[in-house]
Amino acid sequence: NNFKAVLETIRDMMNTECVVPAWLHDIFLGYGDPGEAHYSKMPDSIETIDFNDTFLDAEHLLENFLGMEIKCNAPQEKQVKPFKIKFADKGAGLEVIPYTLPNPGPYPYNKPKENTVKFTPTQIEAIKAGCNPGLTMVVGPPGTGKTDVAVQIINNIYHNFPSQRTLIVTHSNQALNQLFQKIIHLDIDERHLLRLGHGEEGLGTDKDFSKYGRVNYILAHRLELLAEVGRLQKSLGVHGDVTYTCETAGYFNLYQVKSRWEDFQSRLQKKGASVVGNAASDVADFFPFNVYFSNAPQPLFKGDSYPEDLDIAEGCYRHIQKIFDQLEEFRAFELMRSGLDRANYLLVKEAKIIAMTCTHAALTRRNLVKLGFRYDNILMEESAQILEIETFIPLLLQEPEDGYNRLKRVILIGDHHQLPPVIKNMAFQKYSNMEQSLFTRFIRLGVPATRPDVEMEQPEQDSNRLEDAEESTDKNEESTDNNKESLDKNEESSKSLDEVEISNETVGEEKDREEEKTSEHVEETNEGAGIPKMSEDVEMEEKDASDEDDFGPSIEMMKS
Repeated sequence: NNFKAVLETIRDMMNTECVVPAWLHDIFLGYGDPGEAHYSKMPDSIETIDFNDTFLDAEHLLENFLGMEIKCNAPQEKQVKPFKIKFADKGAGLEVIPYTLPNPGPYPYNKPKENTVKFTPTQIEAIKAGCNPGLTMVVGPPGTGKTDVAVQIINNIYHNFPSQRTLIVTHSNQALNQLFQKIIHLDIDERHLLRLGHGEEGLGTDKDFSKYGRVNYILAHRLELLAEVGRLQKSLGVHGDVTYTCETAGYFNLYQVKSRWEDFQSRLQKKGASVVGNAASDVADFFPFNVYFSNAPQPLFKGDSYPEDLDIAEGCYRHIQKIFDQLEEFRAFELMRSGLDRANYLLVKEAKIIAMTCTHAALTRRNLVKLGFRYDNILMEESAQILEIETFIPLLLQEPEDGYNRLKRVILIGDHHQLPPVIKNMAFQKYSNMEQSLFTRFIRLGVPATRPDVEMEQPEQDSNRLEDAEESTDKNEESTDNNKESLDKNEESSKSLDEVEISNETVGEEKDREEEKTSEHVEETNEGAGIPKMSEDVEMEEKDASDEDDFGPSIEMMKS
């Protein structure tokens, strides 16, 4: 029973200074312009948005902006994803800027995960609104891809604003787990993911995304990274124990790794400035980490062109620096000794995407505020099923900074045509209008909302559907065979029943004959004794009377 804890949270909020973001204040109170918090009217709206892997290709991008003037200065062969889009002030035209992601490294696991959903124009508009600051409302029935839109918004915010933190809130653990499972499969580092609450056991994954599960993952991953640093040290021929802590590994990076990379760059520049110029083989000859990357797919450098090999070398160095960057983040977990301190540090500093239910937010608000919890964006799924007070509490899980709320984005996703919040007290439900959620109230106030349509079907999904159809046809054939067998059995059983009926009929005829013989015998004895024979009319009257006695009550009951 969480009622007492939630009531304490409500009382604490009544006795403390609660500041709603200035751009949401008037809409929350129900007056002013309903579209005031829309991204198109926000003063700090983003002009150029990096859509990352939202679009599958250039053709998909053109399908989503039909009727608009699209300008792209890149040649045809370079018009490939990912894309940045620069929108005009009045929304009449846009400029597409394709770019190339930096080489992440030579190993297959360095390749980032990509989106496979082909979004529709209305879904792209919802994603664009979610990436911009302000209030975003996404309305739609089940099957319109609201969850996919929410996941892509989170992914784009994570890559466009790496320093910002996003809070995900839903009404039920099931919806939160479904949303979280889709986030896991995107290009988001799992050390930045955190799932709070008791419903974490329902996640369909072997990994533990609770606070202590993430702490254990970080400590285990730290040992793996230090082992990689030891292998790098051995490949460079450096002596000493540099893998003792994250701090010693940082000094090793500063004095040994970076110095060798700078020497590599200077040698290439000298060779390029000379009369001979850089050859394709120079990168492989001067590269200082050839031994370390001997376990990568070979050949490491193809030797076809100098720019291509230089890009591979930069990707290798980027892979090495990512190891040391993560160790620098994990250094705080070395200094802290208790599991509670590590879990709190993970919640307040390390995690970038934190997921919880609205009930958990109401239960733990006092503790979160005490720890100094901070977040910049909030996304609520199932908003139409959440009470207004339960929607209000997650907006204020942090103390205001200099009298201002630091929230930049509020994204509400739901369907007000489905079931409202459950209120069992009729007085609260009807007369207090408590069953009206904040999401429904905003819709009735006329706040602009995006209504996604049915998402485009994917070729992979089509093949899966064909396979499912084939399996269903096979199952149907099996069921028809089973039905035929059952029909045959029924026919046999009906035949046996007919035989039983025939035998019962013969038995009944024999009984009738015996009864006739006994009645004739009784009549003969009565005649011999001088008892008069009963007339047929009397027999019929007695028979009718007996029938009425037997069936009279049942007939009356049927009539009633």
